[in-house]
Amino acid sequence: MNFWNTLKKPIFVLAPMADVTDAAFRRIIAKYGKPDAMFTEFVSADGLSRAPEEGRKKLLKDLEYSESERPIVAQFFTSHPACMKEAAALARELGFDGVDINMGCPDKAVGRQGAGACLIKTPEIARELIRAAKEGAGILPVSVKTRAGFNKVEIESWLPELLAEEPAVITLHARTRKEMSKVPAQWSLVKRAVEIRNSSGKKTLIFGNGDVKNLAEARERIKETGADGVMLGRAIFGNPWLFSEHIPTQSEKLNVLVEHTKLFEKLLGNTKNFAIMKKHYKAYVNGFDGAGELRAKLMETDNASQVEKIVHEFLKA
Repeated sequence: MNFWNTLKKPIFVLAPMADVTDAAFRRIIAKYGKPDAMFTEFVSADGLSRAPEEGRKKLLKDLEYSESERPIVAQFFTSHPACMKEAAALARELGFDGVDINMGCPDKAVGRQGAGACLIKTPEIARELIRAAKEGAGILPVSVKTRAGFNKVEIESWLPELLAEEPAVITLHARTRKEMSKVPAQWSLVKRAVEIRNSSGKKTLIFGNGDVKNLAEARERIKETGADGVMLGRAIFGNPWLFSEHIPTQSEKLNVLVEHTKLFEKLLGNTKNFAIMKKHYKAYVNGFDGAGELRAKLMETDNASQVEKIVHEFLKA
């Protein structure tokens, strides 16, 4: 069943972000401010298919999720249709609610594999990947996250190629690969994407992505563009309440920081470096007296018990 069609519009979803939206952070977000849908971090379909057993085990760790996160979509990257078909079949076996193909990642290492945003340059392969994903996913909906172009805006030619394969959703990051995140997102491109979809007669949902700071701004973007939904990414840093629109107190933020750290250590301590948590500390700990000093102490920690002790001492003081 296509769960996307059961969601009330406008639809607000959490972006997949490598070493950010891992299993620990997604559980925290699901508890304090659940979006309409969540995505895993992107996972290499090639690795799942071809890596040695030890490497495959690490990748499977990125596909762990809890029931509290549903609907949950597995995101994969590859330029090989056979690997995409296998990965999509695996997602179905693991009980995911959908499959998403990453066609927007600007990372050079991903690009060297012909995957991510490089697929904009090879639309015939992109279309093959969607067909392969659908074949492997069975009844699960297949979606695509992409950009407005590679070196220049190309949605007039790029979007119709994707729409021809009728994915359930196309999420458009309103920048080109060349622009990375160095320039403001051009939401007029999302509006144009909606127009292209409408003129095509396809039922694919169009989501916009880029620079949206909160749900109030997301609603404005919906009004401006006619998009079916908005994907929010960097705004989630230090703010798992983003989708609930609750404004946390300083104490709430710091207590959730500790909870997040403990969960990270419990779920991912054997597979991910503790330093990954520290990018979250910069976001959780700011905007109040003593924040700089507290943040400096937290950056010196290497386990959850140290973090808990430092935060509790700060709150007592």
